[in-house]
Amino acid sequence: MITAEGCRMRRQRLLDGLRPTEPLLLADPIHLRYFAGCYVDPFSLGADFGGVLRIAPDGRTTLFHDNRLPKSVELAHVDERTPVLWYNGQQPGHGPRRVILRAAIDAAGGRIHDSLDDPLAPALYNLVHDLRRKKDPDEIETLRTCMRATEAGHAWAREHAKPGMMELEVYNGIFSACTLAAGQPVIVYGDFTVSPGSAKRGGMATKHILQPGETLILDYSVVMQGYRSDFTNTLVIGAEPTADQRRIFDLCVAAMTAGEKMLRAGVTCLDVYNAVRGVFEHADVADSFPHHAGHGLGLSHPEAPFLVREANETLIEGDVITLEPGLYIDDIGGVRIEHNYAITATGYDRLSNHTIALR
Repeated sequence: MITAEGCRMRRQRLLDGLRPTEPLLLADPIHLRYFAGCYVDPFSLGADFGGVLRIAPDGRTTLFHDNRLPKSVELAHVDERTPVLWYNGQQPGHGPRRVILRAAIDAAGGRIHDSLDDPLAPALYNLVHDLRRKKDPDEIETLRTCMRATEAGHAWAREHAKPGMMELEVYNGIFSACTLAAGQPVIVYGDFTVSPGSAKRGGMATKHILQPGETLILDYSVVMQGYRSDFTNTLVIGAEPTADQRRIFDLCVAAMTAGEKMLRAGVTCLDVYNAVRGVFEHADVADSFPHHAGHGLGLSHPEAPFLVREANETLIEGDVITLEPGLYIDDIGGVRIEHNYAITATGYDRLSNHTIALR
């Protein structure tokens, strides 16, 4: 998972890039996760509340947060923690919860440098955007942990999804499998729905009852410490796939393979996109591929780089990306598949290992 050394290296890159003469104060939750491993789990009364991270020019760090944040915050890698009393269970809470940090902010310098109205914010956000592209080893390991839990959900669905179940029942089964595999509560979000073709390519689970022969797209993420997976399989429910369903599935596999052959540092994202789309163009079905060919992955979803029709970025060593070809054809169904990859100087390391198959 996220390590003290990883956080220290990321903070040093920030300091090297900005060269501040005064302490930096950061409050964006993503910045707290990236630079300190400070994650407020959403399964507590601390959900939606964060803290303020002070990074001195010499690298020393202090985390300010209210005293009722959950134990997940204790995993943060900082030199000092300064809890601020909001509520002790005996007296009423000390005013609006977020406002209690104001005194700590004033004592630490008064400016929140990643507040959008701060003069330093544009330079800071642009630098962090660039830094986050290249994942450190502890980030990769955290993503792998997310992916092992995600794979458990896909395995559950291949074994248990059947006609007569609601999409919501499939979601609940996947959620349970992911949570048990992770060994802790996790967020599981994404697409858990039947695609009849062009009219619907995804969405959250509904009360729809699965019917034999429908294509069920399972494209979801598991979130741990703010990091997330994102990979896909499509199942034909309770019946052998038709010849047309097999054909579009095979085209998606071929498109993914074509994209994989392009994956290495220095290749443009447009070239990867065109390799994926080119398979569909050759088969005269490109109009049924309306979305990106993939995207970056990490603390956000999606994030740079973007494998899209108008791509202007280049893959770098340390990128973590997805490839997700899909086809959505009326009277046949929608099919989408997806894997996750860490980009290397000479190729890639595939991080996801679920089974991709219609049955």
